[in-house]
Amino acid sequence: MATDQRKPLPFIANFAAGAIAGVSEILTFYPLDVVKTRMQLETGKAKHGMVGTLSSIVREEGFGRLYRGLVPPLLLEAPKRAVKFAANDFWGKTYMGLFGESKMTQQLSILTGCSAGATESFVVVPFELVKIKLQDKSSTFAGPIDVVKQVIKKEGVLGLYAGMEATFWRHLWWNGGYFGCIHQVRSMMPPAETQQAQLFNNFVSGSVGGFVGTAINTPFDVVKSRIQGASKVPGVVPKYNWTYPALMTIMREEGPAALYKGFLPKVLRLAPGGGVLLLVVEFTLGVFRKTLGPPYI
Repeated sequence: MATDQRKPLPFIANFAAGAIAGVSEILTFYPLDVVKTRMQLETGKAKHGMVGTLSSIVREEGFGRLYRGLVPPLLLEAPKRAVKFAANDFWGKTYMGLFGESKMTQQLSILTGCSAGATESFVVVPFELVKIKLQDKSSTFAGPIDVVKQVIKKEGVLGLYAGMEATFWRHLWWNGGYFGCIHQVRSMMPPAETQQAQLFNNFVSGSVGGFVGTAINTPFDVVKSRIQGASKVPGVVPKYNWTYPALMTIMREEGPAALYKGFLPKVLRLAPGGGVLLLVVEFTLGVFRKTLGPPYI
């Protein structure tokens, strides 16, 4: 059956493919996320680069520290990535119908990606907060459950949603850049004539999308880490509270480069990670199509 005549896969298939891809990506690249968070939480002039931060963690805290805080994102990764790709599929179909387009355009792919990122952000905030609290070098929490208990005890249930606004912007801009670039890069690459060529095209376009999305959203990620990593003091207004004022504060006090702290480990994770995500998603969806048969193939 021709590609444009195939029946779209059901929601559960897109959800499952995103979940499988997310778990695959995080198990491969998680230590880079720990290094990235440490670099972003460091205020003032950076004392270590990526390699220095990595080596100091291993030397001072042990190799296992590189996987501290893994449980929350691992529990989150399946629903998060599943929501990402399922929401992208939902918003893509919605906008194509709304604007009367028969196929995806560059403008719609960016709008679709931003909408999917905004949707995803509402799912991830509590998990991201727990992860950041555990990854901090000064963390004394016994584990994820201890973080949740302590935050609720001190700040109430809404304390788990600290950094919601920054997370919203982080995911909106990353997904817009990621999915927008995938559409553009795919259109520039030669048509794939074999399954291997298709997988290669998906990896390249996903990697480029991951790089561009990371370049756009890193300043928002720095702010999110600062907001979620800080301990709230009753009666004291947090230094980092709202996203855009916090961006200006960091730039004024630490210079523009501070907005890109942790960029190298972040891009080393999310550029190839973006390729892995798309490759695994497309491969898994292909398996589902073959398993279900017509009219899905």
